[in-house]
Amino acid sequence: MDEADIVVIGAGSGGAAAAGRLAEDGRLTVAVIEAGGRNAGWRTTMPGAMPFQTTATNWQYETVPQAGLNGRRGYQPRGRGLGGSSAINAMLYIRGAPWDYDNWAALGCDGWGWDDVLPVFRRAERNVRGADAFHGADGPLWVSDQRFAHPGSQAFVDAGASLQIPVNPDFNGASMEGLGLYQVTQKDGERWTAARAYLTPRPNLATITDATVERVLFEDGRAWGVAYTRGGETRTIRARGAVVLAGGVFATPQLLMLSGIGPARHLIEHGVAVRIDRPAVGADLQDHIDYVASFETDVGAFMGRSLKGSLAGLSAMWRWFRNRTGPMTTPFAEAGGFLSTLAGLPAPDVQFHFVIGMVEDHGRAQVKGHGYSCHVCVLRPESRGSVRLANGDARTMPLIDPAFLSDRRDMDVMLRGVRAMYRILEAPPMRAFAGRDRYPIDLTDDIALERLIRARGDTVYHPVGTARMGSDADAVCDPALRVRGADGLYLADASIMPRLVSGNTNAPTIMIGERCADFVKADLSAR
Repeated sequence: MDEADIVVIGAGSGGAAAAGRLAEDGRLTVAVIEAGGRNAGWRTTMPGAMPFQTTATNWQYETVPQAGLNGRRGYQPRGRGLGGSSAINAMLYIRGAPWDYDNWAALGCDGWGWDDVLPVFRRAERNVRGADAFHGADGPLWVSDQRFAHPGSQAFVDAGASLQIPVNPDFNGASMEGLGLYQVTQKDGERWTAARAYLTPRPNLATITDATVERVLFEDGRAWGVAYTRGGETRTIRARGAVVLAGGVFATPQLLMLSGIGPARHLIEHGVAVRIDRPAVGADLQDHIDYVASFETDVGAFMGRSLKGSLAGLSAMWRWFRNRTGPMTTPFAEAGGFLSTLAGLPAPDVQFHFVIGMVEDHGRAQVKGHGYSCHVCVLRPESRGSVRLANGDARTMPLIDPAFLSDRRDMDVMLRGVRAMYRILEAPPMRAFAGRDRYPIDLTDDIALERLIRARGDTVYHPVGTARMGSDADAVCDPALRVRGADGLYLADASIMPRLVSGNTNAPTIMIGERCADFVKADLSAR
């Protein structure tokens, strides 16, 4: 394909939503360029196959050494192929708090308050519970209840209830506070990625996979196309109307910089001609710093590594292949919720993910036995990091520095969150599993607990902010997601978030893609 009305770079959560909405009425031709493959195999469609991802579906980024984590490199999994991270994530459908979006508006992102974004969330959603004031039932994104949750997940919710923590059946409803079972982006027992939701085959929609975008092309200040390589051949595609960049929080700033938009001195150091000096490109990286408690148990038939567990796993996989039911529909992080660790906060400041297996090193470390884990993360971190070029080659991973725990306030929230998590894990409904803590700690000892957090903490996979939107001259894009100073270039992923939302980022990123499509269509109509 040599040209299209719209060229979308990246078929992840935001890019798929933007491309699908732009193509749906048939008036615009849309081409999507994706670095990965089609993600149509069982490792994608089987929810419980999440631990079996390979480099074909996961970029497996790493950070630079983190001073706040004792010099360790953090792990940053990002989805590769159609659906992006929605093809490898835990499928939890969470939007964040209404306050998050009202705060975006207060920061200068006009039109992004809660009342502005809620209708977009509703139109995107096809919730099995039906439509109401908070939910939609006719959208392309399937949202389902878990039908085969592990009893331990319900025990976690019951443990919180025993401590007067509310049981919350809908974290996307009237209140986020409390514990419950998460809803998931699944349809009939299969993972429902953003690509499955939005990239419906259409004559006016072309999807180019296994292609590496090298840069956006400009003429007289306007984005007119994209240069990419595929099969060892360098190609270009012309965009008659607009280019939408949705490479994700790491690749979007990388491609902006390779296209000459970014901090001028940094670009010059890497031999890139400066088109627009914009220091905010690659700045303001925010991510949810997370701590995982892990427990071994001989009770409750939790997931694990043993002959018994392997046989049970094979049986569960066979059941899924037969009728899409059973344990392999699990998102692993089946239960969890949100809690305010101080009075008077505008929204909960910590989130829990209860996992029905022991998690070590993001599941990459093999642990014998059976057990369960619980994550707690800081929802609105104050630490700010960056993404920078390693060199001038688009195939080289960028330098990722979340600067975890560089702001003392994040550690203070984490200390409160870990203690709150242990209170839940030590309540009677959870004590019935006789879990043995793999990292026992005196929770009253601030120094020892902080040392443990720095030794084991890392991301819970929600980076944002590296191409933030705003009304100020320093913002990378304006509230209509147009890149400042670059006509015809739009952004459609989590990089545009001025602040990290209080929760998982997949649903908000899909909402951003939907809104980008609205803005592009409105601008084209106004020409």
